[in-house]
Amino acid sequence: MVNKVKVAIVGSTGYGGVELIRFLQHHPQVEIVSVISSSSSGKPISEGFPHLTNIVTQNLDGVHPAEIAAKADLVFTATPSGISTELVPQLLEVGLKVIDLSGDFRLKEGATYEEWYKKPAAPEAYLEEAVYGLSEVYGDQVVDVRFISNPGCYPTATLLGLIPAVEAGWIDHRSIIIDAKSGVSGAGRGTSLMTHYAEINENFKAYKINKHQHIPEIEQVLGNVAGERVTVTFTTHLAPMTRGIMSTMYATLKGAHSEAELIELYRNYYKDRPFVRVRDEGIWPSTKEVSGSNYCDIGFAVDSRTNRLTVIAVIDNVVKGAAGQAIQNMNLMMGWKESLGLEMTPVYP
Repeated sequence: MVNKVKVAIVGSTGYGGVELIRFLQHHPQVEIVSVISSSSSGKPISEGFPHLTNIVTQNLDGVHPAEIAAKADLVFTATPSGISTELVPQLLEVGLKVIDLSGDFRLKEGATYEEWYKKPAAPEAYLEEAVYGLSEVYGDQVVDVRFISNPGCYPTATLLGLIPAVEAGWIDHRSIIIDAKSGVSGAGRGTSLMTHYAEINENFKAYKINKHQHIPEIEQVLGNVAGERVTVTFTTHLAPMTRGIMSTMYATLKGAHSEAELIELYRNYYKDRPFVRVRDEGIWPSTKEVSGSNYCDIGFAVDSRTNRLTVIAVIDNVVKGAAGQAIQNMNLMMGWKESLGLEMTPVYP
């Protein structure tokens, strides 16, 4: 009989937490022992999410690290930014493994976090310990660690679309422009004027221009890859759809490289990673083609007239951009098959 890893989910009443439940219910090595919500403690999760009726039967627990440690081996913290800053150190100190889905530990410099997130940074020791879990790039580094910081949704699509070309030196990283669009689930379940139905339906809007908190995360990783400081132009848009991110990236090529060469470069880079699918020449991905799945699909176009490269990368923002990648990181952390519990065909149409 398999000794399953006992898992708790903090933030179970958010979209990321609910997606963790959906996937972990079918994970052969995992048992969900606690679903946790500070705002709904004592209530059944099906009260807020009726689709979980008879699927998750235990009531929601409160956030008590010692009680969590008495039940679980590993915790997913699917919390808004600012909460994990204080919670995660407490969970680590009681002996739990932690995979954090907030943005609180992605940036290595506390001052940078405070500048972009407008909140106090976590203690330096924990910022240093957190392993950035972009699975396809840093998968070897998350094996057998106790603390992983899950990447943001926009950075996941953007970085997977750019890193092979940056690392190969095929593009001028000083010329990178990123045009990214997200479905409204990326804003969470809370209501606001920006995500109100009448405001977003049949509408398409840019937001946080040059000020999005994912900018320093993207620049930090690209800088590590390039070996020098990288700055990018990054514009985010809210699209009238529930799920999905499309990151369209533009950069000047260094030398002449065809689409066929880029496809070969990317397929070689991701050849052992099951969730990146590189499209054939002249075929570009759409968000619907990865919906509900842990895939990132990437396509290319080279403009010989301007000597510029266009890269298009798409993900499901609450799966590959959050819960799915967190489970992928757990699999790598525990030494399991990377795709365990995640081999789900995209939902189409």
